[in-house]
Amino acid sequence: MTERESTILQLLATGAARATALNAPGGAPLVYQGLRDLVSETLGGLARRGIGRNDRVAIVLHNGPEMAAAFLSVASGATAAPLNPSYRAEEFEFFLTDLGAKLVIVGHDSTSPAVHVAGKLAIPVAWLVPHPDRGAGSFTLEFSNGTVSHRAAPPEAAREDDVALVLHTSGTTSRPKLVPLSQRNICASARNIRRTLSLRPDDRGLAVMPLFHIHGLMAALLAPLLAGGEVCCTPGFNALKFFSWLADVRPTWYTAVPTMHQAILARSAGHADVAQRSRLRFVRSSSSALPPTVIGQLEDVFHAPVIESYGMTEAAHQMTSNPLPPGVRKPGTVGTEAGPEVRVVDERGEPLPPGHTGEIVIRGENVMGGYDNNPGANASAYILDWFRTGDQGVMDTDGYLSITGRLKEIINRGGEKISPREVDEILLEHPAVHQCVTFAVPHEMLGEEVAAAIVLKDGAQATDKELRQFAAGRLAPFKVPSRIVLLKEIPVGPTGKLQRIGLARTLGLS
Repeated sequence: MTERESTILQLLATGAARATALNAPGGAPLVYQGLRDLVSETLGGLARRGIGRNDRVAIVLHNGPEMAAAFLSVASGATAAPLNPSYRAEEFEFFLTDLGAKLVIVGHDSTSPAVHVAGKLAIPVAWLVPHPDRGAGSFTLEFSNGTVSHRAAPPEAAREDDVALVLHTSGTTSRPKLVPLSQRNICASARNIRRTLSLRPDDRGLAVMPLFHIHGLMAALLAPLLAGGEVCCTPGFNALKFFSWLADVRPTWYTAVPTMHQAILARSAGHADVAQRSRLRFVRSSSSALPPTVIGQLEDVFHAPVIESYGMTEAAHQMTSNPLPPGVRKPGTVGTEAGPEVRVVDERGEPLPPGHTGEIVIRGENVMGGYDNNPGANASAYILDWFRTGDQGVMDTDGYLSITGRLKEIINRGGEKISPREVDEILLEHPAVHQCVTFAVPHEMLGEEVAAAIVLKDGAQATDKELRQFAAGRLAPFKVPSRIVLLKEIPVGPTGKLQRIGLARTLGLS
């Protein structure tokens, strides 16, 4: 296996050591040769309509092998722009306009408002028709009338510096920024993840992450394909079906966000036999902090190590990771460098010694070159030649990084700075607490005050007063939440990630 893959086509060629590339629960597999043929056919169809390298193609499909195959096919010779299929019309209009999309791909039976919006914006539409009898993910594209181009040309494979993928940042505090990731960026990321997880041709991953998100695309799809392994594409995360997939598909690993892991744990007691018989050799977590208590519970259920990592869209996902055994895993940290260089720096960009808290910065082959058409954001995104993650952290003497908070999420209570994650971890130690998100609420005198949203475990009982007393016994008084809101479910973003910013407004507390 080489270390020189710098385009998706080269990545797929390297992965062809194993017969099966894509699969689905209960479906027929698609082998690597079939996947490469599908890529070639798709690029030919795009080229006949004048769409080629660096032209942006929006993909509005639900999770599954067709979404995976469509992304791989489009990104091999154009620029893929996966969009959340649950967006409303207003959101599609913003994103399709901001992208400058040349084409929108939707499912053959889609009723998505993306179709109407595309018509309004005069963007051609292609309807994806699945052919599962030819293997999981197989499809043809049926183009709307008028999309044959007078500038049609033979299909051309993307080059390493072409943009393979564009994604928008979450935009919780400002207008979403557009992140362009080159072929080189995403292939470097796939290599980093494959090395970190020691992915092998005999590995089978269970893909439950959304494939419009960097975590799903890089860790659940590209990295295992580079290793020659198999990816079983589910319709999306479903805690009620997870254990049946575990029994039927027999995956060797899966990657997910903390809310998904917690939902799996909540249903694990009724599926102990399935968990005992599973083939999982590890479980991976990323995209937000996984409380150490949850790590321990997952390892008890699956008898497999939990590998926590740290990633972001601008780095094509992975930046640090805890190692697999026999390497030392440190719960509560996100591990050591796992691809790019990582530093903790002060306000001037100077590196801080171990044990000192500062901003986390990165640089490396997987890191984007800059936001698209946004000089203002780029001016503030870099310090010297390092990309500023916007996260606050501390590194120990062994190089293990702990995230202490998002700089924008730090609560400023009358000048006292409070890391929400610290409060989360204390409250999660209470035996009745299933989930906790600490966040800021406005305060007339102090500016901001501490609040927490909590979901109790099934059958458990606790009052807000009891929980505050529990926290008061373990935290300094100024860190104790002044208000605790008990909920049946905490609102999450489209990828299942808990979002602190804006939670006060969502809950009607601001």
